[in-house]
Amino acid sequence: MTVVTLFVAAALGPAIAPRQSAPPPEVKMFAISEGYERYMGRWSRLLAPGYAAFAGVRDGQRVLDVGTGTGALALTLEAMLPRSRIVGVDPSPAFIAHAAHGARSGRVRFEVGDGQALTAGPASFDHAMALLVINFIPDHAKAVAEMKRVTRPGGVVSACVWDYGAGMESLRLFWDEAVALDAAAADKHEGNMKLARRGELGALWAQAGLRDVRETALVIDQTFSSFADYWAPFLGGVGPGGAYVASMSDGSRHALETRLRQRLLGGGADAPFTLKAKAWCARGRVPKR
Repeated sequence: MTVVTLFVAAALGPAIAPRQSAPPPEVKMFAISEGYERYMGRWSRLLAPGYAAFAGVRDGQRVLDVGTGTGALALTLEAMLPRSRIVGVDPSPAFIAHAAHGARSGRVRFEVGDGQALTAGPASFDHAMALLVINFIPDHAKAVAEMKRVTRPGGVVSACVWDYGAGMESLRLFWDEAVALDAAAADKHEGNMKLARRGELGALWAQAGLRDVRETALVIDQTFSSFADYWAPFLGGVGPGGAYVASMSDGSRHALETRLRQRLLGGGADAPFTLKAKAWCARGRVPKR
């Protein structure tokens, strides 16, 4: 889910008429749905099936997709689970409109909402999920508590977060080269992202009072058709990386592009290349009352 998807925002919400709050700065970075699709949405769709399998979501269940973004997870579930009802929520009206356009049935609906203040009633869902967004929600503990509240006893709450350190090669390489040019960019390096290391997501789930908590790593291949396929999404201003690129002078931007081209192509001709992207995923059950 997803950048970033999500909050890509940042906060998301529920399943019924949302109580809107002022969107945090992250939301503005992800306001352009098409740009997000190129930046991270396509990779979210590759991750979604493995995430769904780990989470154990089953056909016929009522599923909430918190931070649905452009609908990568919700639309994957719609195709995988022909008897399930799915609700995707996101604070961005542009994302919601984009996601709704991709729906193929009446079993999935998309709504604007805040994941820190879900308006769905208690035990409304069998499973609450969050793909690549929980670490962008300002109060992630509150969001997990809300996901737990709207999930029935015995139901499952789950989430995935990119490993923004060594595991998410496309972003790590970007920020490593950015910091090599500008030491002040170190504070923006997504390797500092919360909940992005082994054990952190599982610990949050345990602190929320969820039971039978499990954590695992999922890895996908990010195959880029060319250097432009990699670089162009950053020029759209989407995500922390795109926001940083947009803030650069023309000369600095060109210097970063040159360094990344050398790093990825090794001075050779333009050609497809593949990078690894690892995500940490956690799941846990809501205690039975």
